[in-house]
Amino acid sequence: MITIIPIHIDVQIQPGQNLADIIFKYVKKAGQDFIENDIIVVAQKIVSKSENRIVHLETVVPSQSAIDISKIHSKDPRLIQLILNESNKIVKLTRKHLIVQTKHGFICANAGIDQSNVSEDASEVLLLPKEPDESAKIIQKSLLELSSKKVSVIISDTFGRPFRIGQTNVAIGVAGIPALRSYIGTNDAFGKELKVTEIAIADEIASAAELVMGKVSGIPVAILRGYNYKSCVSDDYSKVSITQIIRRESDDLFLKYEQGVIGKP
Repeated sequence: MITIIPIHIDVQIQPGQNLADIIFKYVKKAGQDFIENDIIVVAQKIVSKSENRIVHLETVVPSQSAIDISKIHSKDPRLIQLILNESNKIVKLTRKHLIVQTKHGFICANAGIDQSNVSEDASEVLLLPKEPDESAKIIQKSLLELSSKKVSVIISDTFGRPFRIGQTNVAIGVAGIPALRSYIGTNDAFGKELKVTEIAIADEIASAAELVMGKVSGIPVAILRGYNYKSCVSDDYSKVSITQIIRRESDDLFLKYEQGVIGKP
């Protein structure tokens, strides 16, 4: 049986605070203890706040590029400048949408920059963590020291999806659990060899945890318990990275179609 346990946190996370200490405290307050191989799902927002990824728009000077884009896309040019700063490239630009590839490699709207639930100051916005995998590892290591239990950590955020209406939570950082579970080389129920099947378990777990976390419920952390995964909680983190789940541009069939590399059927 898989259990998802919501952890309510009733304080606003401040820059520089030790997030693991706060999570540990509120897990105890909820009457829970960590169990070996628990998966701790942490909302990106509190990670970014603890890492002081807050920016005041008043401090941002928009470039001419940002000003030009603001004439097409209905956003504050200062916010557009931050999006450009956090991005490798623009994937799609319309009046309503600014889809980019972030410096992490994520394809998402507005480089994942948040304006909602940041603070009472409407001019404050929140950027994604600089290195979400590293953020997850720091939390994991601290929770091990506090609880003496080997747990895994997934940092989650809400992304839209191509060809689907509505957003879902996905993993943007992992520690102790691989982002993918590969079935390549195994056989199905009828003995046929599986050649391409890989399941994005980190995304599935992040999405499942969102069912109890929500957006306005004050539950930025959830414990997912009972999932049997191949643990990677040793000191060797070489195989644990969210980059496992990012498709290389050279494998992007839709981009190849737009570029004429792949012709119409």
